[in-house]
Amino acid sequence: MSDQQPSESAKRSLGTRLKELRLDAGLTGIELARRCGWHKTKVSKLEHGPQRPTEEDLRKWATTCNAQGLIPELIATSREIEQMWSDYKRRHKRGMKLLQFQAMDLYAKSKLIRVYESLFIPGFLQTVEYTKAQFTIHARLHGLPLEDVEEAAHNRMARKKFLGTGAPMFTFLLEASALSNNTGGLEVMNGQLDYLKEVSSLPYVSVGIIPQGRVRSLYPGEGFYLFDESLLKQEFWSGAFQTSRPENIAYFLRVFAALRDQAVFGSAAREEIEAARGRLQET
Repeated sequence: MSDQQPSESAKRSLGTRLKELRLDAGLTGIELARRCGWHKTKVSKLEHGPQRPTEEDLRKWATTCNAQGLIPELIATSREIEQMWSDYKRRHKRGMKLLQFQAMDLYAKSKLIRVYESLFIPGFLQTVEYTKAQFTIHARLHGLPLEDVEEAAHNRMARKKFLGTGAPMFTFLLEASALSNNTGGLEVMNGQLDYLKEVSSLPYVSVGIIPQGRVRSLYPGEGFYLFDESLLKQEFWSGAFQTSRPENIAYFLRVFAALRDQAVFGSAAREEIEAARGRLQET
């Protein structure tokens, strides 16, 4: 996982949009600031990102640029940007144990959940032993209480109640490398791979593996979750990103389709799982 915050690009896009409105209105930054009653440097800060616009700033900007009709759109964009990025310090205020229940309502109302992972087994498909090993790493990285790992891992298992029910349906795409990244040791990984084979046979659950060495039509990338065609979630080293912007959803739907075209399913996927087991035993 990289340490870049995807919300930064959205902030820059909003700043660019504001600049375009100003230029279309034929105003310099100094003149726009004067008309809005701001310090002369504020316009530059809002356009280039160091300062986030308030909703009142957006109303003044659009009104001064004779673009009052865009006020609702600008405010909606700004509000979404505010919710896009959640650093782990903020997310962990509830603690690892309660965090596992946070998205249960989202899972329940979704009809189709698409998941791509390149580094590890997705949470829905994890055994409790694998989850404990992963959470131990996570707790040490973020300075969280190790004594919470056991309960947090068992709490994560609650989401499995959705698997195989059709409400929602699931499509998982995993890079073969995610199967052989050793999390917890050989015994834990053997149990995890056994469970992965088991769950791949459930109704309404599709598990695809992108084999190692396959000629790529799309390179591996950051893992992501798509909930229907309405919400995208990603996790990074330092926090989590989410967006409902239609252009972002459309982009990741195309990415998912391209990755799916490279994956194998059914018996071929189970062969990839066994191949990963073999690689682990060789290390």
